[in-house]
Amino acid sequence: MERELKEFIKKCDIAIKQEDFDTLMSYYTDDAILVVKPGMIARGKEEIKEAFIKIAKYFNNCLVPTQGEMIILETGDTALVISQTLLDADKNESEFSMDRRATYVFKKNSQGEWLCAIDNSYGTDLIN
Repeated sequence: MERELKEFIKKCDIAIKQEDFDTLMSYYTDDAILVVKPGMIARGKEEIKEAFIKIAKYFNNCLVPTQGEMIILETGDTALVISQTLLDADKNESEFSMDRRATYVFKKNSQGEWLCAIDNSYGTDLIN
């Protein structure tokens, strides 16, 4: 299952890089949440898609996310992924870290496919 989830996350990263937000939304649960930035959460696919469009624009439409070290904790139809998420973009200054310790929660749907329920690229930095 670990390999399956890593491949799934890679597909998500590719969709972000290619700004293929319709495909990206197919990888989320209907009631998913995205931490846009500390203090700002997008809820549901419509808000998440709008947020990704704004994020792409913020990063001059050249955001490239990749994953470094990753730990996957799985039980039943739920998985917690703790990942080093690296962001690359053609942007000289950003108020946000480009090297993050993300936390993601995935759920399996009735077809056995993984979907993202909680997308938090800031991980425990939200506590600060």
